Amino acid sequence: MAEYSLGEALNEFLNKSRMKGDIQALRIDAVWENIMGKTVARYTDKLQIIGDKLIIATTVAPLKNELIYQREKIIQRVNEALGQKVIKEIIVK
Repeated sequence: MAEYSLGEALNEFLNKSRMKGDIQALRIDAVWENIMGKTVARYTDKLQIIGDKLIIATTVAPLKNELIYQREKIIQRVNEALGQKVIKEIIVK
């Protein structure tokens, strides 16, 4: 049997677990303000990860348009913050 550190074992468990998206969504919630700024974070209602998609909910129409326009930059920033390529697509609701 191979030896793993606790961190490696937890990462392996999360990679195989159904909870992976939920935990990554919590991680994104924690750094969303740092990634996007206070104003965007304040008017973002909900962040959700389903598979490799980040779903961003907001009721502010100009913000929706800006988030749609900035999709690629958001994907890059979120993946950098998480330290791995988690998000491949952004859906703005």
